[in-house]
Amino acid sequence: MQSDGSVKDALDLLAGKWKIDSRLYDLQTGKRDDVVDKPVNVGGVVFHIPMLSKDNLYVLWKCLWPDCHNCCERQGRLPLTKDDIRTISKKIGYTSESEFLKNETLVSTWQEQGTLDNIITTLTMISLKRRMDERPDQDGTPLHCRFLDDNGYCGIHPDKPGVCWLYPFASWLEADAKGQPVVHATFQFTGDCPGFYLDSSLDIMMPVLQEYSSKIYRYNMAVSRTTRENYGFVDFVDLRRS
Repeated sequence: MQSDGSVKDALDLLAGKWKIDSRLYDLQTGKRDDVVDKPVNVGGVVFHIPMLSKDNLYVLWKCLWPDCHNCCERQGRLPLTKDDIRTISKKIGYTSESEFLKNETLVSTWQEQGTLDNIITTLTMISLKRRMDERPDQDGTPLHCRFLDDNGYCGIHPDKPGVCWLYPFASWLEADAKGQPVVHATFQFTGDCPGFYLDSSLDIMMPVLQEYSSKIYRYNMAVSRTTRENYGFVDFVDLRRS
């Protein structure tokens, strides 16, 4: 997670190219005190959509590619599922996954905050290097992805990491009242994406949520398989029980 200062720096950089609504600027820098979580279940994924209650407006999103590829120019990390490792290693010419892991990846550890800040999830996963000389201490800091070409295209598309397909959503698993796992998703507010906008209705974004729900569900199942097979580690802390 980025600090408010780094988000502000990213937004200020973004504002040099795009017009940023002052209400969205304040939201992302933590200056709004009226943000309400509006959960909506789409395709089995619970999306947590922020609403600015004083304005009675939802915070929504659409991708502006090919006019923008900030998500690749300022990539934070690229965690890999087991499926990603198999697919990408072949894509870039490796016949041995072990050699791919040795030369092209490093280990990332980070935290995700769940709904209402009750659940802290610590994840450790193998990540694709965004630069060949990437250092472990650069994990989570924005870097220009080495697979982004001068025209804004991904050199390993469509075999890019599953997490790339989810931007700008972050997603996680939580147990429901019956102890069953439920996939949740919300926006990443890193200050890097100009695609956020405000609207009085969720309806305009429902096609996007429907498209992303299947991607997000499949990705979380892939992460679950990856950790079960010891390609990564997930630890949950429920603050309500601390």
